[in-house]
Amino acid sequence: MRAQLVPIDGSPPIDIVKDLVVVGRKDDCDLRLEHKSVSKIHCVIVKTDGLLLLRDLGSTNGTRVNGTRVRRAALLPNDQVSIAHFKFRVFLGPDVEPPPVQPHDHTQALDARELARLKHRKDGGTEKGDDSEDVADESLHRNQLPDVYSDDEGK
Repeated sequence: MRAQLVPIDGSPPIDIVKDLVVVGRKDDCDLRLEHKSVSKIHCVIVKTDGLLLLRDLGSTNGTRVNGTRVRRAALLPNDQVSIAHFKFRVFLGPDVEPPPVQPHDHTQALDARELARLKHRKDGGTEKGDDSEDVADESLHRNQLPDVYSDDEGK
């Protein structure tokens, strides 16, 4: 599987070949972004089973996915990632040239209440008469450290 960060400014794509890529401006980072807005060790990108996971490492100027500042996120094809002021589009797929970006073709955020509503539907989205076993009802627990910053934080 090919994983790339495609710069929005038209620069050549950056292949994610290692399972763990450290991003920052330090000399020993796997992906060096030379600008004072990028922290020395800014974030990490983990490639696993056809998925890219991103984790901000407490950077000063933050990491954003589709415009939302995040501490961690799963990256899907065509998501836009901003590392400080550097902007990339995520490409995941076969070893071919990435297709052009389509507007609004990225990860959709789900509200916890909406997720709970979907989870607690009686039919679970299946047809009546389905022989699937009932899944035990588990309550949703809020993470003490949210994955997404609130709009008030960092201002």
